[in-house]
Amino acid sequence: MDEACALAQAGDPGGIWIVADRQTGGRGRRGRVWVSEPGNLYATLLLIDPCPPETAPQLGFVTGLALRDALRSLTGLGDRIKLKWPNDVLVDGAKLAGVLLEGLFLNRGGRRRHAVAIGCGVNVRHHPPGLPYDATDLAALGERLEPFDVLLALSRAFRERLGQWAEGGNFSATRADWLKGAAGVGSPIRVMISDRAVDGVFSEIDHSGRLVVDAVGGRQTIDAGDVMLRREGLLS
Repeated sequence: MDEACALAQAGDPGGIWIVADRQTGGRGRRGRVWVSEPGNLYATLLLIDPCPPETAPQLGFVTGLALRDALRSLTGLGDRIKLKWPNDVLVDGAKLAGVLLEGLFLNRGGRRRHAVAIGCGVNVRHHPPGLPYDATDLAALGERLEPFDVLLALSRAFRERLGQWAEGGNFSATRADWLKGAAGVGSPIRVMISDRAVDGVFSEIDHSGRLVVDAVGGRQTIDAGDVMLRREGLLS
């Protein structure tokens, strides 16, 4: 992600994937930090002016669909692969992959430009232990792949999903496809927002990509938070 931002500031036109064999300063949402060992896919796509800046968060859904499409094309996992709001890919309820978006504004020749770095992490050969949620990897699921195989399939799938999205002009199609593959729609959900929890039923995502929860006291629309799905009566 840092390399993508540095390239953007140095004038790179975008459309480039940056890949690491290992990360010593990997990060996720809310500044979470971890060390990423070799064997998995750690990749970031840099895009310049992919859409109006206010529409850029929708790229998380585009990327989730591309990851799902790529993994389906490479494995026999099929509909076991689900999407979790806002940025995870699950298999049988366990996290297999995640997405992180970061944006920055640039001044190029007196013109304001907008860069988006889209980070994708896929557990290909291993997954971190001791997490507060279930996680898995392709090898543990019986799928023997190399990180580059996943990257190649992801690049192809992303190109198709980016075309469908049409710079945000066709988010309705992206949203519909995302909801078809989403985990937990119509089921109990808990969303952690700073120091409070919202409990309710996962209704949908709205036309901006925000999470809609039918909670006690009324419907709530949530821009950001950590989601826990209820499975077999337990939070996961």
